[in-house]
Amino acid sequence: MSLLPIILCGGAGSRLWPVSRELHPKPFIRLADGESLLQKAFLRAVALPGVQEVLTVTNRDLFFKTEDDFREVNAQGCATSFILEPFGRNTAAAVATAALHTARVHGEQTVMLVLAADHLIADQTAFMAAVAQAQTLAQAGKVVTFGVQPDTPETGYGYIEADGDKVVRFVEKPSLEKAREYLASGKFVWNSGMFCFTAGTILKEMQQHCPDILGAAAECMEKSPSAAGKEGAQVRLEPGCFGAVPELSFDYAVMEKCEHAAVVRCAIGWTDVGSWTALSDLSPADANGNRVEGEALLFDVKNTYLRGGDRLIGAVGVENLIVIDTPDALLIADRDRAQDVKQIFAELKARGHETYKVHRTVHRPWGTYSVLEEGPRFKIKRIEVKPGASLSLQMHHHRNEHWVVVSGMAKVVNGEREFFVSTNESTYIPAGHKHRLENPGVVELVMIEVQSGEYLGEDDIVRFDDIYGRT
Repeated sequence: MSLLPIILCGGAGSRLWPVSRELHPKPFIRLADGESLLQKAFLRAVALPGVQEVLTVTNRDLFFKTEDDFREVNAQGCATSFILEPFGRNTAAAVATAALHTARVHGEQTVMLVLAADHLIADQTAFMAAVAQAQTLAQAGKVVTFGVQPDTPETGYGYIEADGDKVVRFVEKPSLEKAREYLASGKFVWNSGMFCFTAGTILKEMQQHCPDILGAAAECMEKSPSAAGKEGAQVRLEPGCFGAVPELSFDYAVMEKCEHAAVVRCAIGWTDVGSWTALSDLSPADANGNRVEGEALLFDVKNTYLRGGDRLIGAVGVENLIVIDTPDALLIADRDRAQDVKQIFAELKARGHETYKVHRTVHRPWGTYSVLEEGPRFKIKRIEVKPGASLSLQMHHHRNEHWVVVSGMAKVVNGEREFFVSTNESTYIPAGHKHRLENPGVVELVMIEVQSGEYLGEDDIVRFDDIYGRT
């Protein structure tokens, strides 16, 4: 294989709360055209010459969501493979496991192109030219980073000082005064966080500069099961050994120490979409500088971004605001304080509030469920099961469940019985009964589930059999 794109998909996306959550991070945010940032990264990768496969490193809890996103846009049937982390250990660990896997499966001469799942690149032609230049440098033994030509004195990005294609030094996020100096000098570019190298080269560099990370990652890869899934090869990293891998960024662990670092200067329309301000700038503004996604009525409103969901938003006499409405959380922020949204996310996480982690609609390998209403001793859900999909054989200690089929047909295991439930029919699952829900049809199964009992938490579940390996 000549070129293998590696997509790193993870992070919390705390600055894009409440649309981004821990189990629905920034790469899965849908833009106005209906595509997610992850889907755009995938399409960008498969459009490159010579690409036959895309390797994605992601959290195992995001695997099925990632598969679904790829399946929606993978019309050309490009092969996909996955390294599944039990938890995040930063980018050096992700690159190490990807390099070890690439060298073993495809050979050390394979060129790896490391891409972030949550960036946007507007100019695909310029991107392809930059990748071609990076491939040539990588095949000559260089460790290549992509430096984006700056057009503003941005303080939210790291910088690279460059002399031709040689990296002089990496600079952390500067003050505004320093950023202006860098822009005026013409010697500095933004650090995009994208890289290119052969598998053999980066393994040698990591052995020299961070042998503890590479050694721990290699040991974990040896102990971790590999399997061929429906959508491609999967390596599921074992939690015990993966926790021993030191947690460092790839920039700090390798790039800042590397004597063979090279930079490709490029103007590719790049942005890391790191805040609601950056995301809002992707939408066209009206005559008053307002940007609206969803349904909204504005009166005497200026320079405001409103992103709605199912509800109408009305705004009167306000300016310079960000308003983000989701079914279970509402954000109102000053546009100039967009970076501080992460403080709300951090506080929610510290309190254990579920809105930092999941949306009211939760994705599962078999489909989705949405919490419609809940109160003392009851919870009402809307459940959608994909054609041919099946929930685990399970049991709940504390809750009873009533299932009403709205559309489609359900195949149900309830205790010792197995039977079908058609549209407008229902069944009752008592607490303590083993049960399973399956969609045997070719259309979506939609049902309403009413739970009742003393405890209705999602952790009240005992799985006996599960086709997705969650027992």
